[in-house]
Amino acid sequence: MEPGIVVVGAGQAGFQLAASLREGGYRGALTLVGDEPALPYQRPPLSKAYLAGKTDAAGLALRPAGFFADHDITHRVASPATAIDRDGRRLVLADGTALPYGHLVIATGSRNRPLPVPGADLDGVRQLRGLADADALKAALEGTPRIVVIGAGFIGLEFAAVAASRGLSVTVVEAAGRPMARAVSARTAAFFQEAQESLGVAFAFTAGVTALRGREGRVASVVLADGRDLPADLVVVGIGVLPNGELAVAAGLPVADGIRVDAFLATPDPAVSAIGDCARFPSPHAHGLAGDGTVRIESVQNAIDQGRCLAARLTGKPAAYGALPWFWSDQGPHKLQIAGLSAPDDAAVVRGEGAAFSVFRFRDGVLRAVESVNRAGDHMIARRLLAAGTPLTPDQAGDPAFDLKALAMGRA
Repeated sequence: MEPGIVVVGAGQAGFQLAASLREGGYRGALTLVGDEPALPYQRPPLSKAYLAGKTDAAGLALRPAGFFADHDITHRVASPATAIDRDGRRLVLADGTALPYGHLVIATGSRNRPLPVPGADLDGVRQLRGLADADALKAALEGTPRIVVIGAGFIGLEFAAVAASRGLSVTVVEAAGRPMARAVSARTAAFFQEAQESLGVAFAFTAGVTALRGREGRVASVVLADGRDLPADLVVVGIGVLPNGELAVAAGLPVADGIRVDAFLATPDPAVSAIGDCARFPSPHAHGLAGDGTVRIESVQNAIDQGRCLAARLTGKPAAYGALPWFWSDQGPHKLQIAGLSAPDDAAVVRGEGAAFSVFRFRDGVLRAVESVNRAGDHMIARRLLAAGTPLTPDQAGDPAFDLKALAMGRA
């Protein structure tokens, strides 16, 4: 049998690629290589519904086990890859197995950024990335009265809301001056800060962590740069992620905060592509952002759309990747949905009020992103407007009488 397609990484991107290849008519050998023992599963619910007990591990699975046999996909579990032999076109696994490939796809995702302070290795210091992390956190929450979350990003805030809703004491420590500082406007950040505080969450902003102190090998407190010492029975670290690009680096592929690919998700090696959290790619939606016009996006939407885009190319229907980025976060009873990519200095125009509003972000007078809080209709309209590049002025966005839906549907 001719070497087929090998996908290293069995997360959302790798799984979607494999599924889309079969849907697109690819009939060659297809192998999905994962380093976890579980079936490919959804990660977003880990910090929300799974921790809250609203779904179980079976409910996270992207497809049942029979899907892989039915679609003739070889799924290798608990099989970390250790090297890419580009000359021999082989992927080498930790157990010594060498898988030949006609085309290799790197979909290795990302990992949590480690906390670089003394005491970070104490017992009771946790992170949340995969199913094993979520299981460990669920167990740790039992009988844990005082929790410190380091990092006020999506994951940290989602976890904080779940823990606070159980009556636990939660303090979120953040180096910036507000929650989700790099992702949302001041208005949206302020709303979610107040919402979290209403659940009982306390915040410490512009606060650097200098050390974690322990007692008998277990974390006991978090020491801040200003001298405060926060008691903690459990510390959850969520300070961002790093792309898993080590295989590509060792194989001589270009890597700089992500594996560099072109608009078709191809590396300079015509037999190797990269998708998902680990890939850095040119995006038409990055106009005006700092840098070289490339982005690396950590989202389910990006993983799914890149999997589909690459599957189309590998089955003879190439098209440049230009999907609109969108994201979401559930924190307690509130839903945040974001369409597009914003920059900190983008102008903000608010539509709506109270606990249901949207913030339209403009750069150089052009709509670039929309943050919708408990306004799902606005989010869907924003995705249409941004994907089509439909012009919208700040005055129109801020006018409650202006019919955004008609504009998005081409009727304005």
